[in-house]
Amino acid sequence: MSKHHGLAHRLYTGEISYDFIKNAKRWYIVSAVIVLICLLGVAVRGLNLSIDFTGGSEFVVPAQVTATSADDYRETVQQIGLPDLGEIKANTVGDSQVRIQVRALTAEEINQVTEVLATKAGVPSQQVTNNLIGASWGQQITQQGLIALVVFLALVSLMIWAYFRNWKMSAAAIIALLHDLLLTIGVYALLQFAFTPATLIGMLTILGYSLYDTVVVFDKVRENTRDITKQKRTFAEASNLAINQVLVRSINTTIIGVLPVAALLMAGVFVLGTGPLKDLGLALFVGMIAGAYSSLFLAAPMYVQMREREPELAAHRRRLSRTEGSTAHPQPSEEAAIEAAEPEDDSEESLLSASGTTVDPIRFGSVPGSDLPRQQPQRSTRAERKKDGR
Repeated sequence: MSKHHGLAHRLYTGEISYDFIKNAKRWYIVSAVIVLICLLGVAVRGLNLSIDFTGGSEFVVPAQVTATSADDYRETVQQIGLPDLGEIKANTVGDSQVRIQVRALTAEEINQVTEVLATKAGVPSQQVTNNLIGASWGQQITQQGLIALVVFLALVSLMIWAYFRNWKMSAAAIIALLHDLLLTIGVYALLQFAFTPATLIGMLTILGYSLYDTVVVFDKVRENTRDITKQKRTFAEASNLAINQVLVRSINTTIIGVLPVAALLMAGVFVLGTGPLKDLGLALFVGMIAGAYSSLFLAAPMYVQMREREPELAAHRRRLSRTEGSTAHPQPSEEAAIEAAEPEDDSEESLLSASGTTVDPIRFGSVPGSDLPRQQPQRSTRAERKKDGR
């Protein structure tokens, strides 16, 4: 009958399962290697910070917007041949403006770019506006972002502790969140995508998503391990069943969430080429996948391993181990002992001997070589025993 059940049902009932707790060390090593690669990417290649963080020059050109306007103006500025221009960001604003952002330019370079853009748009150079974005504004954004991150992590810790009444869940969840952050930042460094305010917003968003997935797993673990010392399974076994029970749900939720994000990312990379969709899409795409992974393979196993060290749960585990050992080597039952003591011979002589009655070998014809006929024992009646005074 179970063959007709789907994967979700078989995982939920424990018919099939993956031992997340037993294989936790393997996934810890995998995560450590990935995080190390990401940190090396940040150290070697660095983040490609946008002009919002580093400062730069911004030009706004009045022009009739078409499907290729952003690409056309980006190529126009690129053809000027300014040194160390770096990434040129171009995007449309409504249907009548094109915005171009480049590194901080000198006064001469600003005039040169303004003239080229005005010629491209067919308007007087006075209608092309330019603004200088200072690096101090980017520093303020960075500072506010870090403050928001610290406050978020603190509130998350308090919320999980208040909901589950367990600080170990909070610690495991925070480690998983930091893993997701480092992984996302490392991907930006390795791919050299521009790190913009939209990226920062995306990273704060994925923290919420990762937290949601972790809380779902923890809630099922708490449900399965309630009164665990009264159950005939260890804390690790009950927790592993809980992780397998939410596995399909976590995968389905991640796929449903990632598909529209992937569409946004593809549109930002291949259609628009730049802009908030590209910056936001990559952060969400990487962060949502990393969040689902860390909830199942990092947060839950770390929490279980911390709890398994508690004296009460350790004693419960040893008690179950002793019980399983005694069951594997059962002692002989009382009936078996009695049967072993009973004589194999069920003859009358044997029965009488077993009951402690003296057996006359001549009477019963048990003397070797005797030709005397075998006599049956005579039973006296109650009246004869009374007459004899017995």
